[in-house]
Amino acid sequence: MKQTILARRYAKALFSLGRQENKFEVYSEALTAIADLFAESPEVGESLVNPLYPLEARKKAMASVAEAAQADTILAAFLELLVEKHRAGILPDIAHEMRLMVDAAQNISHGTVVSAIELDSDLQAKVQATLEKITGNKVILETEVDPSIIGGIIAKVGDLVLDGSIRTQLNGLKESIKGRE
Repeated sequence: MKQTILARRYAKALFSLGRQENKFEVYSEALTAIADLFAESPEVGESLVNPLYPLEARKKAMASVAEAAQADTILAAFLELLVEKHRAGILPDIAHEMRLMVDAAQNISHGTVVSAIELDSDLQAKVQATLEKITGNKVILETEVDPSIIGGIIAKVGDLVLDGSIRTQLNGLKESIKGRE
């Protein structure tokens, strides 16, 4: 929990700077690319957080990462600050929080649709359009298949959950019958 709070603070600071320069999307994409690098090559992240390496060596490593990500002076200074404050390890969390802030600024919501079978593209587009109408935001959907819901769909966007699954309806019917006994 503490890491998320810290990551959100750093992301908020970079987002504010990026908003002033109208580069918050660029910063978010660069952070995401660096976070992906951390995931693909754990030794890169290790070289930036390991206290056995001298601080100057870690700063040089981060400067190389910043250069590879084509970071401007603000983003490069931000990345160096993460190394100085021993926060380079939470960079993937910062990238995630930054992405959420950018999406919120652009009225984009992420959601999931769970169905018993794979949805075709037409039905998926209809569900997306309906969710966009309900939320008032552009919705980016991920689909999942879960045969245990028997039929129907479960749509989740942020705090909104629309459960039209057969499993839920059967459970409701079962509870209704129990209540009558």
